[in-house]
Formats: sequence, C-alpha cells, structure tokens
Amino acid sequence: MLAVHMVEGQPVPSDEDIQRAYKAVDDFNRELQESGAWVFAGGLLPPDTATVVRAAGGKVVMTDGPFAETKEQLGGFWVIEVPDLDAALEIAARGSEACRNPVEVRPFQDLPDAQ
Repeated sequence: MLAVHMVEGQPVPSDEDIQRAYKAVDDFNRELQESGAWVFAGGLLPPDTATVVRAAGGKVVMTDGPFAETKEQLGGFWVIEVPDLDAALEIAARGSEACRNPVEVRPFQDLPDAQ
C-alpha cells in the first residue's frame, strides 16, 4: 500500500497548483492502470470528518475526529501489486511527485494458507 500523508497547517496551494496536482495524479493513476500494477486507490476527506469506533466487551463508543491527535494524517492511498519492494519504492516516488506529498510504502501481511 502506498499511503499519502497530509500535513495540517501547511499553506493552502493556489487553485492553479491544485489543478496541476489533480492532473498529475490522474496521469499517474492511468499509468498504474495501464501497467497492471493498479489494484485500488482513493482520496480521503479531511481528518475532521472521521468517526472513531471503539468496540470492546460488547460496548461501542464512537467519537468525532481523527484517531490520532497529530498534524500528519492519512490523506489517500494506492493499493498496488508489484513483484518486489524496489518496484513499489519506484512507483511511490512517482506518486509522491504527482500528489506533492510524502508517500509511505507498507506491504500487506501474508494471508495464512486456507485449509
């Protein structure tokens, strides 16, 4: 998974810069799809739209806002399928340039064999 991190409090880009980033991400998404690496992707609404759900012992508590009180939050993601970490890192570099934000690369856990 390629996780895009947003930093709250950063200067808001101009409309022109936002449109350039949207186009760059659209082009990047199309390139991923054409290469066969694309599995799924999505952008997220701001952290203040989040609801945190905690369930334990049959009780559920819901609170507004992001789970972590931090300036850095998840802003979107790509799920890709590539042969190795080097390929994922190369794609993440292009994604970071397109969206103009840091991108964290994190593999999924292997699923246990079905029995």
